[in-house]
Amino acid sequence: MDQTQDLSGSRLAHAWAELQAHARDETPLDADAYRLAFADPEFLLRRETRGIRFQLEMLKPDLAQHEQGIENTIVVFGSARFPAPEQANEALKQAEESGDQAALALAKRHLRNAHYYDQARQFARLVAGHSNACPPAERLFICTGGGPGIMEAANRGAQEMGAPTVGLNIVLPHEQSSNPYVSHSLNFKFHYFALRKMHFMMRAKALLAFPGGFGTLDELFEVITLVQTRKARPVPIILFGSEYWKRLFNFEVMLEEGAISPEDLKLFQYVDDPQVAWDSIKRFYKL
Repeated sequence: MDQTQDLSGSRLAHAWAELQAHARDETPLDADAYRLAFADPEFLLRRETRGIRFQLEMLKPDLAQHEQGIENTIVVFGSARFPAPEQANEALKQAEESGDQAALALAKRHLRNAHYYDQARQFARLVAGHSNACPPAERLFICTGGGPGIMEAANRGAQEMGAPTVGLNIVLPHEQSSNPYVSHSLNFKFHYFALRKMHFMMRAKALLAFPGGFGTLDELFEVITLVQTRKARPVPIILFGSEYWKRLFNFEVMLEEGAISPEDLKLFQYVDDPQVAWDSIKRFYKL
């Protein structure tokens, strides 16, 4: 389906041509009170128009996903720093040849964690393989933050099965760039973390959290809190890699101190196998 809007109308043509020239030539736009408001980047980027930018960042990905039949997703989080096994092996080989002990220690750590990349990729293949045979309204699509590492692995697995796959990328000063396995028409870029989080949850039917850093923890606890407080419907919340998660958090301390209730520990589960994770989701929805 051609998603391109007709911009040839006289009311829009001039504004569109002006913005295209600005983007092509990288020339600054002079302040112009006569310019149409929606074609005035300087106006749209003012502090006072932040609310409008919120609305646009909410609306654009929502409309695009709806138009392409993306209504149910399984969100996969995890470290952007865990490489594919082939990359980890190559880095280890180079580090051994260099004799650089710091590089060698880093390469060994990457190789140790690279199996998570393979497991995320395998999980996404299971989801996509099932969904490809379903009616469009019942399909589940892999959605990630669109970056490298675990996110790349999940998008890659879905793409390998011929399924559309979503990436909700965000502008960061380092590390985050879109991976090549996100479907082009479902590759979105965000400025605001809050709006990106909302898009993760709007269509999520399950959350699979692989070992990761602050970003993964931020998303994980956001989802747990939303489900705990009943601001969001219950969904499977799966912590993949029990050894990592149990070493990182001692939830029993929170329970002993009365910070959470015993039933709160039932909001999530630990798994160590892609098939077990997928089977848990299938049981929850009786697929």
